[in-house]
Amino acid sequence: MFTRSQLEIKTLNELRDLCRKYGIKPTGNPGYKISYITCLMTFPELAIKQIREARELKRPSWNKFEAIGECLDEMGWKL
Repeated sequence: MFTRSQLEIKTLNELRDLCRKYGIKPTGNPGYKISYITCLMTFPELAIKQIREARELKRPSWNKFEAIGECLDEMGWKL
């Protein structure tokens, strides 16, 4: 997903926003960039492991699925 060098050049706020986007909590002190970098570096591997263990990602509700469809319609995307 990201290389370490790509994450190290980001600001603390950018790293915090990325973690919020993916629903990841930082390890250790949230005042340090390394807390966010560590989580973001391991996130893809953990997600793949959970899928292999059949723990899968949570499916969106019908309302959220409809909202995604409406957004795609407004953007002009055809499924």
